[in-house]
Amino acid sequence: MGRGIRVEFQALVRRGFTLVEILVVVVVIAILATLVAPNVFQHVGSARETTAKSQIEMLGAALDAYRLHVGRYPTTEEGLGALWIKPATAPATWRGPYLRKSVPLDPWGNAYEYASPGEQNREGYDLRSLGRDGRRGGENEDADIVG
Repeated sequence: MGRGIRVEFQALVRRGFTLVEILVVVVVIAILATLVAPNVFQHVGSARETTAKSQIEMLGAALDAYRLHVGRYPTTEEGLGALWIKPATAPATWRGPYLRKSVPLDPWGNAYEYASPGEQNREGYDLRSLGRDGRRGGENEDADIVG
């Protein structure tokens, strides 16, 4: 009976990993991380740009619904908040809220820039994300995304 317990104990002890095996696994994971991480982070900027474009399209659809009900786009002063909370200047035909949630920030945490009438679109509105830097203009991830 004592021999059986000793054999089981030795089998349990041998089931663990050696330090060399653990180090090999850590090195393999580190090598994979150095190869994969740059590719993943390279696409974060384009994912944010795609998100901003999608949000601008969603806001544009809500602005069009607002215009159908009210007869005009929200003024620059009313802003995009008019899609969520009825402005004091809106007529009784306002049927909002036109968004399921409050107006989102762009993927970089900045408010979307909205103007109606717009500088470029005098009959409608201008809607843009100012990109990562939060300033007009820029290149790459700092570039404006205009809707």
